[in-house]
Amino acid sequence: MEPFVVSARKYRPQIFKDVVGQKAITDTLENAIASNHLAQALLFCGPRGVGKTTCARILAKKINQDGTEAENEDFAFNIFELDAASNNSVDDIRSLTDQVRIPPQVGNYKVYIIDEVHMLSQSAFNAFLKTLEEPPKHAIFILATTEKHKIIPTILSRCQIFDFKRITVKDAVEYLKYIANEQGVNAEEDALHIIAQKADGAMRDALSIFDRVVSFSGKELTRKAVAENLNVLDYDTYFEATDLILGGKIPELLLLLNKTLALGFDGHHFIVGLASHFRDLLVCQHPETVALLEVGDETKAKYAEQSNSASKDFLIQALDMANSCDLSYKNSKNQRLLVELTLMKVASLNFDNEKKKDDFIIPASYFRNQDYVKVPETKTYSIEEKVHEAAEKKGAAQNSIPESTQTIPEIEKVELKNMPSRVSGLSLSSLKAKKEHQSNKTPAVEANLPSNSFTHDELLLHWKDYAAKLDASGKKIMASNLLADEPKLKEESTIFIELPNGTMKKEIEREQGPLMAYLKGKLQNHSIELEIQVNEEVAKKFAFTPEEKYEKLREKNPAIDLLRQEFDLDF
Repeated sequence: MEPFVVSARKYRPQIFKDVVGQKAITDTLENAIASNHLAQALLFCGPRGVGKTTCARILAKKINQDGTEAENEDFAFNIFELDAASNNSVDDIRSLTDQVRIPPQVGNYKVYIIDEVHMLSQSAFNAFLKTLEEPPKHAIFILATTEKHKIIPTILSRCQIFDFKRITVKDAVEYLKYIANEQGVNAEEDALHIIAQKADGAMRDALSIFDRVVSFSGKELTRKAVAENLNVLDYDTYFEATDLILGGKIPELLLLLNKTLALGFDGHHFIVGLASHFRDLLVCQHPETVALLEVGDETKAKYAEQSNSASKDFLIQALDMANSCDLSYKNSKNQRLLVELTLMKVASLNFDNEKKKDDFIIPASYFRNQDYVKVPETKTYSIEEKVHEAAEKKGAAQNSIPESTQTIPEIEKVELKNMPSRVSGLSLSSLKAKKEHQSNKTPAVEANLPSNSFTHDELLLHWKDYAAKLDASGKKIMASNLLADEPKLKEESTIFIELPNGTMKKEIEREQGPLMAYLKGKLQNHSIELEIQVNEEVAKKFAFTPEEKYEKLREKNPAIDLLRQEFDLDF
């Protein structure tokens, strides 16, 4: 059994034309050799696996070829490779400079390739300066590094610098196709695209991944097999998620997220991939930017089809929401809930960038805040008459407000078609209607409503009962807000509560209509009013951000600041 040779070694380029994705550099080196303009000190810098060492070896062979050598001559005695990661001392550099003085026995040049040169110590760099500046005419130094910023300026000024770029997905896919044909592997183009994207611009990484997935799936390399082996989410997952979002199908969307998490992916991976999917849909909507989509032709057709179903404004808003979730994910205490909430928000957008709305329904609170409601029969109803009418349908007493909020849903919804058409508040018709209403308005109904006195204990009892009903119906946050402070009787019929922040105040104000109707019915007093106040002093006691929490702890124990400085802690 012959030993297996990885593709990165087996298919290492032997000439400049075989180097993938670095045409500008290889053309420059070939022209320099042809015109005898090659510098004696070269610095190859760039990401890993993009061809730095390969180009250095090809260059070393090329400059020693004169046409008389054997076909398989590799000039091994003329090429010296030094790993600066393990030979980074002054003694190693001195040994190298001693060898430089000896001319080559075969060929014209001795080439010294120093890999990972940024690992040399400061002293080693200084010992290398004089030799690098004035090397013998038969010596050429090629330095290779992935971190150019770590090399001292005096070295950089003595070298001709070549910046290698990352291999594009297109170039990587083309080379992988060649490798697949050489090995007799039938590979789908989308599968090769996934490998190229996973390699992140490194050709060596792409070939290593290719060997791995071929070992997994054999001679048939499919997109599904590659996605499964590399543990990446397939395009189909995001296409399905986007279809559910565009359809507003929140339950199915949450189930898809749960299925994805069950496969071992985390929510961060899912939301980042979804943001990239929205970006790809966005670039598909313009012919000029389609070239930015680095996928196969079959997948590109799917993107083009789905991009027609979503507007540009929707995609931008959805992309912004997904990006905000990405930024907040690390600091979130409940990361899954954050992702689910983001998905629900995105799925609640329509194509006009606004929240999706059900059929327009006018809430009962609208009628409680109005003096009358006009219906097609031109008859005017007071709010209390509407309440009594609902009570009659339920078999309640004629002359009393319903005892519980169970009768309120009867008037919670009024169809829009029964409402008069809207007119401007400053139009002549509206001013005329208002004047007629004021002249015809009869407060007789108000006089018939009970206004009995009640005690603080009675108020507290019914207040807590209402909060308990909200809690039982699933409105736990609203129930908690109501119980944040004990209601007090400020005057004979004014209920006063004090809350720590404005958000809680707004939530209670939204629920104020049903709450007041319940209390008026229970306490038999229809002149009750609710007064809500935000106590700034109480609000300051709450610490919400990590910085505020830290300041609170430091007020209690100043030594905690010394602890943070000693261990260089962050929030």
